Amino acid sequence: MAKKQKQEEVEEVAIAAVKPTKNPKPVKPDWEVKDRTYILTGNKEPLTFTIPGKHTRKHALLWYDSLKGEQRELRYATNMSSPFVDEQKGEVTLGHITFRDGTLHVPKERVALQKLLSLYHPMKKLRYKELIPQQIADDEIDAIEWEIEALNAARNMDIDIAEAIVRVEYGSKVNKMSSKELKRDLLLLAKQNPKLFLSLAADENVQLRNFAINAVEANIIRISPDQRSVHWTSNDRKLMNVPFEENPYSAIASWFKTDEGIEVFKSIEKRL
Repeated sequence: MAKKQKQEEVEEVAIAAVKPTKNPKPVKPDWEVKDRTYILTGNKEPLTFTIPGKHTRKHALLWYDSLKGEQRELRYATNMSSPFVDEQKGEVTLGHITFRDGTLHVPKERVALQKLLSLYHPMKKLRYKELIPQQIADDEIDAIEWEIEALNAARNMDIDIAEAIVRVEYGSKVNKMSSKELKRDLLLLAKQNPKLFLSLAADENVQLRNFAINAVEANIIRISPDQRSVHWTSNDRKLMNVPFEENPYSAIASWFKTDEGIEVFKSIEKRL
């Protein structure tokens, strides 16, 4: 009787020790299986454009494996599941990587080619990029916001600053422009290249450079024939030396920020 009771106690303890197992959390795969599209960079759309699919002396197709500490040779083989030569066993069938009209569509079944293009190919971002809808939307939003900011700045810009910025693009043609033509070209520059426009608008040297050009064109100061010095036109007194291989107008713009240059700037400003 005692032996039977002891056996029942052991069984109860064993049953109590068992814990229900939890369902393991699904692990996200390293590679998402999906169709992918690649496009050439620089808005280029040639009829056909082929990039290297194997390593040659002319076109190195290598990828540095930091875990192994070595360069691994790449090769596109249509009958292999890996783009690495050291993982391709047996006879291989080489394939061509050709963009048509600037685009290459790769179905999800061609995993080796997708991995080669998305992860390892040295020409990625240089000659082509993967088309990612979310990233494209983000880039387009950024571009639109840059354009809006630039156009708003151009619309409210003082005419002297506008002239300085447009002069960077069109040079002496600015002198023959009417105020409306100047405003039009300013808005076009802001629309076509908003980042450059905002950069020029924030650069005080652009305005000082334009001031120097106006002073020379008004015959208040002159630049020596060898472009190495700047003088008063009235008495030929030298104001400054131009550093070697520097644009004289850029040098004058920088000089206007010095103590002596500020006084000359004020004097010129009264005469313009």
